[in-house]
Amino acid sequence: MKGNRFTYYIKEGIDSIFTHGFMSFASVCIIVACLLIMGSFTLLALNVDEVIDTMESQNEIMAFVNETYTDEQARAIQERIEGLPNVDEAVFISREEAWDDFTATYGDPAAFEGLDASVARDRYVVYLEDISRMAETQQALRDVPGIANVRAHLEISEGFVKIRNVVTLVSMLLVAILFIISLFIMSNTVKLTTFERRDEIAIMKMVGATSSFIRWPFVVQGLILGLVGALLGYVMEWGIYRLLTEKLIAGSGLSFLTVIPFSQVALPILAAFGAVGLGVGVIGSLMAIKNYLKV
Repeated sequence: MKGNRFTYYIKEGIDSIFTHGFMSFASVCIIVACLLIMGSFTLLALNVDEVIDTMESQNEIMAFVNETYTDEQARAIQERIEGLPNVDEAVFISREEAWDDFTATYGDPAAFEGLDASVARDRYVVYLEDISRMAETQQALRDVPGIANVRAHLEISEGFVKIRNVVTLVSMLLVAILFIISLFIMSNTVKLTTFERRDEIAIMKMVGATSSFIRWPFVVQGLILGLVGALLGYVMEWGIYRLLTEKLIAGSGLSFLTVIPFSQVALPILAAFGAVGLGVGVIGSLMAIKNYLKV
């Protein structure tokens, strides 16, 4: 008996899709379009986060040691620096190492005749855990005894953090707005079916059919449309992302950017698309038939 009911639900749901083919097609297209926009902004946000994570691993604050400190005193500060909040690592560079690096980088050694490492300072290259807290860490370093000066690129870090915040906010707003639009379209699609079958639904209610028995074919209809939209959207998202990352970025001199491979996020994206597609289909169907069950 249960098997017959299940077959009935599937058959009625599929028949409703083809009976209102144009609206079913429109619903799938809307779901695909919304998922593509949601997915694209989500992937953009993930890639911005990846770039900022790379920045955090490379970004640094330069902390210069008081020039009156001996080498031993300068090295003793390291433990204090690494104990500060938001400090991932502190690498000590002696004045000799700093001088050798400077002369090798900035010119002919003959230009520095008469000068030696004594003109340089011992320093620490401080790597951060979170670049959004750079200003706070810079101040904490200044308060460390023995640190005479601190140099940080606050403008760069603040710029990237603002970009991340804007992209994340826009992505969240778009996901919410597009989800509501998808629900509206799906609900209207199912409403066409329920409107044409309103007399049939009323008769079924009067002869004792339960609300769930009447409701399930419409839920199946929405579920199938949502699933088809989710799968099509996923395939298209994969193709568009691959085209952008492999063709446009590589061909426009932006290959230095860190881009997340689609294979790394394929399963989460598939799960998210499936959840949104099925959610839109089922919830939209339940919303559409709700009023027609009040007989």
